[in-house]
Amino acid sequence: MSKLVTIYGGSGFVGRYIARRMAKDGWRVRVAVRRPNDAIFVRPYGVPGQVEPVLCNIRDDASVRAALRGADAVINCVGTFDRGGRNSFDAVHRDGAERIAKMATAEGVARMVHISALGADAASPSLYGQSKAEGEAAVLAAFPGAMILRPSIIFGSEDGFFNRFAAMSRLGPILPVVGAATRFQPVFVEDVAQAAVLGAESAAPGVYELGGPDVASFRDLMQQMLAVIRRRRIVLNIPFFAARIMAFGFDMLQAVTLGLVKNGMITRDQVTSLTVDNVVSSGAKGFADLGITPTSMSSVLPEYLWRYRPSGQYTAIKESAKNLKKV
Repeated sequence: MSKLVTIYGGSGFVGRYIARRMAKDGWRVRVAVRRPNDAIFVRPYGVPGQVEPVLCNIRDDASVRAALRGADAVINCVGTFDRGGRNSFDAVHRDGAERIAKMATAEGVARMVHISALGADAASPSLYGQSKAEGEAAVLAAFPGAMILRPSIIFGSEDGFFNRFAAMSRLGPILPVVGAATRFQPVFVEDVAQAAVLGAESAAPGVYELGGPDVASFRDLMQQMLAVIRRRRIVLNIPFFAARIMAFGFDMLQAVTLGLVKNGMITRDQVTSLTVDNVVSSGAKGFADLGITPTSMSSVLPEYLWRYRPSGQYTAIKESAKNLKKV
């Protein structure tokens, strides 16, 4: 019988790529999510019955235990950008991760992979970074042989980074950003998924920082994105002091409406996170230690950002037509 892996958050941006790879490698895949009916799309990743979504809330002991029972490996991809509420940083990044690790140990699971984030640090100025570090510590305390993956900003066709700013660029001549000089090291989602699969199958445990081959400032990333979508925009840096005022207003609006109006713009904690570079640390273990050559942005961005071009899928045809000689 083939081995079984439970992927918590397996229908999310990163999780679905991991699920597809695990199925391709012959694993039976259990995708643990809060809304299984919304995760039906994972079933075709394998043969009938190979990939199945199951109900699980990582805040609940019973559902976490049921989801991992009989599993040979566990991968935790669950994360949040919500500071408060029931699914807060602490509830998801720390308590949820600890719950999965403890129960994986109790159930005799052989291998565990935990997806954290680059910048996870107990001394981080952001609550997000602190909670990620606390989650890592809790996982390693309960499951010492776990693999911890710390990716930088992840890009891919469903990403919430380049897609978001590309969509914003259609609204006017100015593209506002916070922390234009902050450096990032974007990493391709397929590379992160490959690292996670190796962790579940054979790679040595430990903490791995995952960054792509390109290191660039926020401003430069936006310029690269604009070049891909063929739009000319002024990338306007919003000073941190102004961004904090704006974020405070958005956070307060969410608070006074009891969450009915979500802060989908920028939070105070996100502003704080943007004050620190998001790049791989010198000497840290990474893709090279896993035998993975990271993928460049230039080879991937045009594959999914084309829909934000002024003429969409027809842009390339129009550009080619300009080169035709007039008869």
